[in-house]
This record gives sequence, structure tokens and C-alpha cells, in this order.
Amino acid sequence: MKQDATAPPESEASHTALADFYAATYSRLLAVLTVAAGDHREAEEVVQEAFIRLVPRWQAISRYQDPEAWVRQVAFRLLSNRFRQLRRARAALGRIEGATTSPEPSLLAMDVARALAALPVAQRQVVVLHHLVGLPLERVAQELRVPMGTVKSRLNRARAALAPLLTEEQP
Repeated sequence: MKQDATAPPESEASHTALADFYAATYSRLLAVLTVAAGDHREAEEVVQEAFIRLVPRWQAISRYQDPEAWVRQVAFRLLSNRFRQLRRARAALGRIEGATTSPEPSLLAMDVARALAALPVAQRQVVVLHHLVGLPLERVAQELRVPMGTVKSRLNRARAALAPLLTEEQP
């Protein structure tokens, strides 16, 4: 059977589709993860790692209804793992040096990104996915693989924590 000379081979077509997907979604994913991470470089790291993990799975994931959700979910998990490792390292360093945790930043100087950064990562993920990405709560629960009640609880706690940080004081 002779292959049509104008049609690219399947691997080339798949490579092109993956490159197109990357070009269409990278900036959006980076923006979402930057807000969630509170650090642009950290967000770049996890988004790039998520795309690296996508490459060998592209043939299957490209057939998903929303492949971007898969990459976002992997990036959020990677971010959670990094925060967990950082928290453990800080705790170990604190035990070694006898240091205490750093003081909270000034509430008056805190903007939205800094306020979000003050939230635990689980609450931050829910806020970002629901309010910034615009996903319904059911979809947030699916992406984070947690029960709906957990999503609602995290969102409620996050809102309660954010309210005093984001309200403007009247002169």
C-alpha cells in the first residue's frame, strides 16, 4: 500500500498536533499556575514538567475530551508535591537551626497574588480552578480527585481567609 505523498506520516502529524496543542495552551496554563504557585519560575517548572509527562502519552491523551485539563491536573499535583517538599525542608531546617517560621507579610501591602500565596495549596487550587479558570465545582472536584464536599469546604475556608486580606480599609 502506497502512502499519499501529501499526507504527513502519523508520527509527524501527531508531533504537529502536540506542537499546536502546546502553543495553544502553554501561556494559559502558565498564567493559572503562576497565580496558584505565587511564583512565575515555580509555575514554569511545573507546567514544563507536566508537558514533558504528556509527550509519551500524547497518542492517548490527545483523544481525551479536554487534554488541557489533564496537563493542568498534572501540573497542580506537581505543584502540591513541591510545596510539600518545601514545607518538610523548612521544618527540618527549623529543627536544625532552632528557627521559627517567618512572620506573615503585612496585610496592608498584600495584593491578590500575595493573598492567594498565603492560602494552603489545596485551597489555592480550588480558588484558581473555580474563580480564575471558571470551572464549575463538579469539574474542580473531578480534576483534583476529591469529593464535592471537600471542594466546597476548601472554597469556603479560602474565601473566609481571603476576605480580610482583600478588603480595602475606609479612610
